[in-house]
Amino acid sequence: MNQDYIKPNPWSILEEGFDPENVKASESLFSIGNGAMGQRANFEEAYSGATFQGSYIAGVYYPDKTKVGWWKNGYPEYFAKVLNAPSWIGINVAINGEQLDLCKCKKVENFRRELNMKEGWLSRNFKATLKSGIEIQVDVKRFLSLELDEVGAISYGVTPLNQDVNILFEPYLDSSITNEDSNWDDKFWHTTKVSKSGQKAFIEAHTMKTKFHTCTFMESQFFLDGNPLKLKPVARKKPQFIALMYEQNVKQNETFTIHKFGGYTVDRNHPKNELIAYAKKTLAKASKLGFDQLLDLQKESWNAIWDMADITIDGDVKAQQGIRFNIFQLNQTYLGKDSRLNIGPKGFTGEKYGGSTYWDTEAYCIPFYMATKDQQVARNLLKYRYNHLEKAIENAEKLGFKNGAALYPMVTMNGEECHNEWEITFEEIHRNGAIAFAIFNYHRYTGDYSYIPEKGLEVLIAIARFWYQRANFSKEKKKYVILGVTGPNEYENNVNNNFYTNYIAQWCINYTLENIAIVEKEFSSDYNRISNKTKISNDELQQWKKVADNMYFPFSEEYNVYLQQDGFLDKELITVSNLDKSQRPINQKWSWDRILRSPYIKQADVLQGFYFFEEYFTREELERHFDFYEPFTVHESSLSPCVHSIQAAKLGRMDKAYQFYLRTSRLDLDDYNHEVEEGLHITSMAGTWMSIVEGFGGMRVKDNMLTFETKIPKQWKSYTFKVNFRNSIVKVNVSHNETSFNLQGDETITIIANNKSIKLAPNE
Repeated sequence: MNQDYIKPNPWSILEEGFDPENVKASESLFSIGNGAMGQRANFEEAYSGATFQGSYIAGVYYPDKTKVGWWKNGYPEYFAKVLNAPSWIGINVAINGEQLDLCKCKKVENFRRELNMKEGWLSRNFKATLKSGIEIQVDVKRFLSLELDEVGAISYGVTPLNQDVNILFEPYLDSSITNEDSNWDDKFWHTTKVSKSGQKAFIEAHTMKTKFHTCTFMESQFFLDGNPLKLKPVARKKPQFIALMYEQNVKQNETFTIHKFGGYTVDRNHPKNELIAYAKKTLAKASKLGFDQLLDLQKESWNAIWDMADITIDGDVKAQQGIRFNIFQLNQTYLGKDSRLNIGPKGFTGEKYGGSTYWDTEAYCIPFYMATKDQQVARNLLKYRYNHLEKAIENAEKLGFKNGAALYPMVTMNGEECHNEWEITFEEIHRNGAIAFAIFNYHRYTGDYSYIPEKGLEVLIAIARFWYQRANFSKEKKKYVILGVTGPNEYENNVNNNFYTNYIAQWCINYTLENIAIVEKEFSSDYNRISNKTKISNDELQQWKKVADNMYFPFSEEYNVYLQQDGFLDKELITVSNLDKSQRPINQKWSWDRILRSPYIKQADVLQGFYFFEEYFTREELERHFDFYEPFTVHESSLSPCVHSIQAAKLGRMDKAYQFYLRTSRLDLDDYNHEVEEGLHITSMAGTWMSIVEGFGGMRVKDNMLTFETKIPKQWKSYTFKVNFRNSIVKVNVSHNETSFNLQGDETITIIANNKSIKLAPNE
């Protein structure tokens, strides 16, 4: 049974009625972020029920020592934890001395929570009857500013409904936080100083081991029925905590409101001995603007994002809500301003998975950011991997590779591998291919070749060297094979000749050889610099080519399909439709031994290759492979439904494409995997965007031109999206009767739409 308490709405995520059972799920779903920090939607006031408290600062992590039963050579030393940071959102509220806690109230009525995606804010409203019989109305609004990205703002108003009362607001900062998932119960934070200055308070703390220095800060303003009040605080301090208490007598039906500004200054951006000074500057800007003006700027910032990134769907509110939720969360997680950052699989919504960077960024996220932002944002994501090249070479050396071969990490914060399951860390090496593919994809889409001679070719050479060394010649097969791997389907470990891994290895080598030739011919000074640095020789390149030309791909004559791996047909081939529903999801119901012996596929594997490299396969081949593999796919990875939706649309199977689209777009909203309380699936959300733009819109880049092959689900009346293609913005509007295109830009461009060549002139 999927959850269904989120109300359908085109622009908002809505929850009506208070149910303690939903609190942790809602804390994930209503999370807010601004690219620099983020937080789960925890209540500001005290809450004694089950809750998962979470505030996160971009780029701040802790290297939690790996916990394994048996140490293996090359094992990562640590698992990088996304760190629960000191909290600034807390406001204790007491009415006539009685603490407000929704778990302890006599009655909670008209509870309503809204995440307004159009304007970028979170609100909560409710009427509560306290044990004493006092009735109050509470209205809260909160946002993390895109304009001043070190600060967030809370407006918290309390109105007594049945008598005059004394209200105490106690805004506080707390650095005594812990992570839910510490391996050794280490202390992650060390608090160095707790201080106050007038209405402002500060906690300085740094992470253990990594020594990220932070200052958590707050300042408050007060209003009675909208009129400013000057209130003097009483401070309450503990070694890791500071609160400022404010009291006010409030008449029945008057509203007492606190505006609290809080946030972080971090030594990633400021000198560590000046964090309080910068916090004061930030607070001065925020309090001068005030809550309402800061909120107006927030609306403007989100309006600009939506102007480019929005996808509209007419006639299907759940589908519309789903895609906007995905686009909103992607923008809350990463805005492309800082090339040191990347897109973590949980963003700022939870701690699971650790690390901030997976192959998801290259495989799923870069297309979204290329098409909805300036190309510099995608270039920053590529630059991030270039900056980690030395670490990737070190990662490969730890496993015995030589000569500058690079293995990019499965999970990382700083380029160093920090994933601690051996079958993934050592064997899921196809991730290297996604990094090379992203370089190709960036050039194909933007037309900007300059990245390759400047930085990309060095990455490609190191990756090609890895593939050359990882393959070995099989005398029996008279081909090069790649043994002992885990493909994208993580329900098969330590298999031989995973088709996708072998295919992307061959492609990487050929693509690198092609680009070495181009750079040598057209960018000679870059070529000389790179060849001196990498010491490549013609002899080495010929050895690579021999491996690529003679790569082995398992194939079944009986089924006329490439096999996922050598032993796939040895399995008992029972399709998912014949699997008892009570056994799903198998990753929660079955032993690992049973999963590994089953034919069940977690996510697109062979079909991932058909998605990346579709120009090398015919439509008939795609159809054959889709019909063979999809019936064994359990879609228990968040990255699975989007690829299948795109391919089903390409094959004209619109009912299936639509079903997969709904699954990817509402994966978290409907909690398909029964785990949303742990956080959202951020990176797969980019796949939702691809399901519409590349699936239903059929957008591709072929021969340097934008092409579309549009389709529309029968459930929709129409849909629109925009893409920024080489600084020309193309708006696509698809209905059942026609597809229309509109160009915002200075120059006429030619596109191919449903096999027709069309000249698009600006604003026609």
